Amino acid sequence: MSWIQLRLDTHPEQVEELETLMLASGSVAVTLEDNADQPVLEPAVGETPLWGQTRLTGLYPADADMDAVLAHFPDERLAQCNQRIEILEDKDWEREWMQHYQPMQFGQRLWVCPSWLEPPEPDAVNLLLDPGLAFGTGTHPTTALCLAELDSMHLKDQVVVDYGGGSGILAVAALKLGASEALGVDNDPQALAASRDNAGRNGVDPALFPVAMPGQYDANHWQQRADTVIANILAGPLMELSATLLHCLKPGGTLMLSGLLATQAPGMIEHYAPEITLRIAGEHDGWVCLRGELPTT
Repeated sequence: MSWIQLRLDTHPEQVEELETLMLASGSVAVTLEDNADQPVLEPAVGETPLWGQTRLTGLYPADADMDAVLAHFPDERLAQCNQRIEILEDKDWEREWMQHYQPMQFGQRLWVCPSWLEPPEPDAVNLLLDPGLAFGTGTHPTTALCLAELDSMHLKDQVVVDYGGGSGILAVAALKLGASEALGVDNDPQALAASRDNAGRNGVDPALFPVAMPGQYDANHWQQRADTVIANILAGPLMELSATLLHCLKPGGTLMLSGLLATQAPGMIEHYAPEITLRIAGEHDGWVCLRGELPTT
């Protein structure tokens, strides 16, 4: 089955009205995209900002009367938009999607592989992971930096806390690399479900990988218990959560922070400086990973 796409390039103040008109004109789905390479890297809490130039794409059945569709839109609105109508041929979308994910190596030992492909190095540490709703497949620079750092560490029999764990990729990787136990914390129930699924896919005993929402794990049990604490989130939450993250870390333990732009690193290092000395452990595409050891005295 083929589909028809209506694309409208517009400005943020017109997006809501045009989206409503698309749906009213028979569109079965509307997608919003950045139309000028203006990524929204860290919106403020409670905000959902749009790009300065936004592309709306409405998807219509192949037999849709596009003249009738366009009649739903006021002429002055269409005049303000760059518009285009295209035929979208149907494909095996599952196969199309799957071909974009290939095994990736991080460091010397660790591979992240989609579950439908054979690992390139069967004797390596292979983490089977399928893209899903929760953040974390290894493709984003911040996740890649954390995975490479974990690969470089001696994790055998260590306890790990992964705060803001998303898909659970970092905690599961730590367990596959020898950690004895990991706690996964995230405020998104879908992330917790994804973490459990990915742990099961990799043969991780659920008893060794409890997952919980913030405030729903035993903070006293985890006080100064972790050999390594990882938080791959964003600069704002990393500052707000500094006391929580350090609460879990034992003296001499390693703190790893990512989700940071290189320009944000100096401020983050300064924020944590009273308790722990952080350094840039890796940098990729403008993102950095910070790492440091909590003093023993």
